[in-house]
Amino acid sequence: MRIAIGGIIHETSTFVETRTTFADFEHASGIARGEQMVERFRGTNVCSGGFIDRLEEEDGVEIVPLLRASAFPGGLVDAGDYAAIKNDLLQRLAEAERIDGPVDGVLLDLHGAMVVDGIDDADGDMTAAVREAIGPDRPIVVTYDLHGNHTVLRVTSATAVVGFDTFPHVDMSERGREAAEIVLATIRGEMAPVGAIRRLPLFWATRKQVTAHPPMDDVIRRVHELEQRSGIVCVTIATGFAWSDVPDVGASVIVVADGDQQLASDTADEFGDWVWENRQTWYSASVSVKEGLEAGHALGQFPIMLADHCDNTGGGSPGDSTEVLQTFLELGLQEALILYMVDPEVAEAAHEAGVGESIDVSLGGKSDPVQGPAVECTVEVVAVTTGEFAYDGPMLRGLTGTMGLSAWLRIQGVNVVVVTSREQPYDMAFSRTLGIDCATMKYICVKSAAHFRAAFGPIAGSIHNIDATGIHTHRFADLVFQKRRPEMFPVEIPADDS
Repeated sequence: MRIAIGGIIHETSTFVETRTTFADFEHASGIARGEQMVERFRGTNVCSGGFIDRLEEEDGVEIVPLLRASAFPGGLVDAGDYAAIKNDLLQRLAEAERIDGPVDGVLLDLHGAMVVDGIDDADGDMTAAVREAIGPDRPIVVTYDLHGNHTVLRVTSATAVVGFDTFPHVDMSERGREAAEIVLATIRGEMAPVGAIRRLPLFWATRKQVTAHPPMDDVIRRVHELEQRSGIVCVTIATGFAWSDVPDVGASVIVVADGDQQLASDTADEFGDWVWENRQTWYSASVSVKEGLEAGHALGQFPIMLADHCDNTGGGSPGDSTEVLQTFLELGLQEALILYMVDPEVAEAAHEAGVGESIDVSLGGKSDPVQGPAVECTVEVVAVTTGEFAYDGPMLRGLTGTMGLSAWLRIQGVNVVVVTSREQPYDMAFSRTLGIDCATMKYICVKSAAHFRAAFGPIAGSIHNIDATGIHTHRFADLVFQKRRPEMFPVEIPADDS
């Protein structure tokens, strides 16, 4: 049995001006080809790692590694560069079949919110291209992030879809293993998966998506209960990615059944109806920076953690908004830390000055006026690094990263980690390379929505998602869409703010 594995992974914001290019996919060795895939991702917590680990346990299975390309979230993917990566994957598939004969199935590691200039549904385009290459009969099983904007094309092009069950995403390898199980069972004739999708006109509040906490824990519990029903193979809930201006933006439910299309459709409608009927539960009013701090002080446990989710670099934001920094300085906070401020100019200036020096800088606020003005300040350079590190938290343990030229700066009692690469703090490993012990801080702000929780949760006194000014505002009525459906909750279909 021969099973091909591959994927192109990108979460695309159409609201930032930057473009995602081939160089972004190459950053930090983001493209692995052929056997590089197996060596790099074996034993790691990504879906491709789960594919590899499960298939290597199976006697008589040959893994045919094609290509896995991943870039940090950002703006529209360049059409020519996407075509080059896509064609590379397809050519590797064709060459593998030319030399050793047809593969028996394909596993694809995708995201679900990739948008290419001129292609709104790039994940569907990728899946459809592989389907065209191998024909209608051999199985294609696709893994997706929780934040996909899913389409009918994706469901009809794939044999089965497997979505993440966790946010933060600590189950990626597990979902990869599940996808591998489905493709193996399908090839052996033990099941005949068919899928159905129910799309929902719903923007799901980020602070209501953390799967270990209410109310999202109830959603995932229902997913697992549905998966226990006779004839159901798997169920995917997608909360959507609001910062992609595409026709299918929003939440959805996908159900895969064993040979019973009506069962898949009925179950998707049943679950979708429940989600929609409870839409007020997934809504959250805005919380200001000061309100988040006040809520933390009311609880009296430290460190108080603020999630600056409107400038979440993990969703493609620039990472240089300044409202939190301005507020921390205004309030005179001590033992405060901001992770991370993306400002290559200041990072370079810190390296040139050296550790122990004080320099005058314009910090942040350089990418877009919406991100706020730069903060004019004098900073002490506490430590510098070239940015290389290895993740050791629950989410990306086993993978390496690079933040580029980076520095630990101190402004009065506020510490800021300034980086060159746009990446969110998944864990504390990078901070430790600078000598920072996050647990000793009283206040920590992370430019992230939820992924930080997997590693920072155990040290946090309390965690509060805040709506500081930024391009990726969670006030969805402020986002100017051109392509989305005419009515969405909680914009045209209002929420109850009482």
